Amino acid sequence: MINVLIVEDSLTDLAVLSGYLWQLGCSVVSVNNGEEVSSRLSAFQPDIIFLDVVLPGKSGFEVCRELKNNFSTNKIPIVFCSIKNTDVDRVWGNMLGAEAYLSKPIVKEQLLATLNQLIAQKL
Repeated sequence: MINVLIVEDSLTDLAVLSGYLWQLGCSVVSVNNGEEVSSRLSAFQPDIIFLDVVLPGKSGFEVCRELKNNFSTNKIPIVFCSIKNTDVDRVWGNMLGAEAYLSKPIVKEQLLATLNQLIAQKL
């Protein structure tokens, strides 16, 4: 089973993303802001993190930078899921170390393809 952490402040987007991941057989844990990520990671070790960019408090970009600069979390693949859909946002996410960038609304087929690609890379 794949353990997934979702960092998302929109209840609607969280429900959609969680629903897709549950249908794919993933175990899902969520937090609704960037400040909760580190405390959640102390109790839950995800295989993949789905991270919104626009969050209350710390942005998803800040959270990604912190996770990728931390030896204990830098190997966890991060997938940005955001309404911010410009090339600049995608490049910035890539520069920070994110493995993928999905635009909202999330399309189940794109999510599945991204998840399969990340799983294949970890094996």
